[in-house]
Amino acid sequence: MRLFDRQARVRERTLTLLTRRGLGETGDKTLVRFLYPNDIRNTALLVWEHPGADDERFLYLPALGRVRRIAGKEKQESFAGSDLSYEDIGGRDVADYTYTFAEANATWTAPDGTRHPAWALESRARDRNADFPRSVSLVLKDRFIIVHSDIFNPRNERAKVFDVRRLERVDDIWTVLDLVVVNDAQKTRTEMTTTAVRYNVGLTDNDFTRRQLEQAAP
Repeated sequence: MRLFDRQARVRERTLTLLTRRGLGETGDKTLVRFLYPNDIRNTALLVWEHPGADDERFLYLPALGRVRRIAGKEKQESFAGSDLSYEDIGGRDVADYTYTFAEANATWTAPDGTRHPAWALESRARDRNADFPRSVSLVLKDRFIIVHSDIFNPRNERAKVFDVRRLERVDDIWTVLDLVVVNDAQKTRTEMTTTAVRYNVGLTDNDFTRRQLEQAAP
């Protein structure tokens, strides 16, 4: 993760992200842990998604030695000083938004210049007090992956832009390996590059407990 401020100064961070996909009535579970630099090492975020109910988010702050629950109203706030929100990291509840097609036959131009058919999908938050109540996203028709989003504030001004810069098939799964989020209002941006991916490694619910959240990185 690279964080650029408005003077283009950059801070780098390294992190790991574990995700277990839920089945049926069980939602996804995600655990994010920072490894570098030392001032943020072992800071961790745990997300339990609950279909049809509010998700639970817990932030572990090793400097304070305690876990803080992230309230639902905070889910669109900055995650660890980046231009990504807690919702961006832990996933959004589909039921929290309504959806309409802004354009049924849109096109995404990839960084290599190739063009791909896509839907332009408009999402509107059901929460009237949402920090980012509307977004318009390009969803690839053949891969069902969001590759671009314009994200708007309550004044309907574009506040952030999300772009995929590298998309590859890993273990026969289309995977975003490089992305950038630009904050138009703050004149900052966050880049994330994935250096290694492994799927189907046997994770269980025991890997996503409060106890695991507070474990130190090896």
